[in-house]
Amino acid sequence: MRSRAYRILGLAVVVVLVGAASLYWVVSMGHDAPVGSGVGTDAVSLIAQPDYRPLKAELETYMGSQPAVYGVYFRDLMSGTSFGINEREPITAASTVKVPAVLYLNHLVAEGRASWDDRVVYNGATDYQDGAGILQFSARDGDSYSLRTLANLAITISDNVAYRMLVRHLGKDNIAAFMRDLGGEIVFPDGQNITCAKDMAAYIQGVLDFERAHPDLGSRLLDDMAHPIYHVGLPGKLPPQVVVPHKEGDVSAVANDVGVVFARRPYILVVLSKNVPDIDQGFATIAEISRMVYRYQSSVAA
Repeated sequence: MRSRAYRILGLAVVVVLVGAASLYWVVSMGHDAPVGSGVGTDAVSLIAQPDYRPLKAELETYMGSQPAVYGVYFRDLMSGTSFGINEREPITAASTVKVPAVLYLNHLVAEGRASWDDRVVYNGATDYQDGAGILQFSARDGDSYSLRTLANLAITISDNVAYRMLVRHLGKDNIAAFMRDLGGEIVFPDGQNITCAKDMAAYIQGVLDFERAHPDLGSRLLDDMAHPIYHVGLPGKLPPQVVVPHKEGDVSAVANDVGVVFARRPYILVVLSKNVPDIDQGFATIAEISRMVYRYQSSVAA
């Protein structure tokens, strides 16, 4: 992620974020992410199938005019209708991989195999990574952080150190197996952080399915995803009242955003890109793709 923005942040952000998370835990029903709105894969068979061919054609034309390679996946949550464009194109996941990792942790907590109060001790030799986040500046060998803190930081400010600590604690092989169970096909090939748009949509669907089964835990995860520091891709050109739980990620020549848009007719949207000449322009393109999808989706009868 774009580390320049994080250089201005101090340790106080940890206090603010974790404090906000604690407040949310107390008044979980007061947040603005819809509770119980994770439409599952088993609830759509009797709903009419909209025609998304015009939208797909519009997106293909627009994406073809952009100086990058894009992978897109869309799924209407009311009917289950979906389509992809280059949806199996391998693209670096960047920080979007933090979604399935944190979702796996949520499953462990729901099953009683982990507790949010469990703590992980920082080891600079294995956990340090620059780029996004604030633990790179504040963590010292021997410091410990709760799983809840690490999960919150990994999602809301995309903290790389928090993510690495979670992966070490949970086991990369375990996370990979979980991703495959959700339907992932391109999962850490040769150890690389590579995915595709179709796989990322499966992980977002996994978040929604988890929220249906475990409303308290799932709605809090959606709430974290709806309130990140970076909020310029999928929600960038949408009306501000539209709730968009999502996760952005970028590295050199890569700009990604994956999430769910709780519009009048909610939908999953994943936009991955590579060979992007400018990261900011890459996210501007994602915002425009998202605007086009939202506009079309708003024209479909609810």
